[in-house]
Amino acid sequence: MIKGLKKIHRIYTVFVIVFFFLLLYPFYYIFSRKPEGYKTLNKLRKFNSLLCSFFTGIFFRLTYEEKLNSEQTYIYCANHSSNLDIMIFCVLASGKFHFMGKEELLSNPMFRVFFSTIDIPVNRENNRSAFRAFKRAGEDLEKGMSLVIFPEGKIDEEHYPPKLLPFKNGPFRLAIEKKTPLVPVTMCNVWKKMWDDGAKYGSSPGICDIYIHKAIPTENFGAKDTELLKMKVFEMINSKMHI
Repeated sequence: MIKGLKKIHRIYTVFVIVFFFLLLYPFYYIFSRKPEGYKTLNKLRKFNSLLCSFFTGIFFRLTYEEKLNSEQTYIYCANHSSNLDIMIFCVLASGKFHFMGKEELLSNPMFRVFFSTIDIPVNRENNRSAFRAFKRAGEDLEKGMSLVIFPEGKIDEEHYPPKLLPFKNGPFRLAIEKKTPLVPVTMCNVWKKMWDDGAKYGSSPGICDIYIHKAIPTENFGAKDTELLKMKVFEMINSKMHI
């Protein structure tokens, strides 16, 4: 009975997401054409996410260890267990920000408008693609544009509940190189509301808890400290998993 209801809720959730995306698509298209429109584009993404949250009954409870500076440029690093994670960051992040995600999103009918403009596609198995992606991310950080990245590189599709996969080095090397504060974020129980795309277990209304850790300054880190920073962030995120 419960499993069936979760499947129905997932179908309804997909309908809601697609409906509001199509409704806002003309505005997404207009404001994605030039970097000058990116701030407005992100406001639309936030508005869209809040609409979807309201109509699906999946709400986001954000707990901050320390208040973030809305004028500061950050690199946000989070665990990745659900398609809801994108919506959550559209609500959580402020100002100018963009995502780095897998190259396959360029062929996704919903994400293509973003990953061909504001967001950064990357093929992590291709060194040249990864180099280009992080080079652009570094240039954007210098322009005051925050970066949202999932250092696991993918959703854990083998374990339920999901486990935290090993992190890639790229985000931490970039944070050190650009002296950009790094914000670890734990998606504590988001997978309980929708794991991955919800196809296997469905979805359900309720509250998703997100813990935003205190920002880590990187001015005193050197290139040799990449592994140290990576492990520090891994432990911080993992400490709040499944609470």
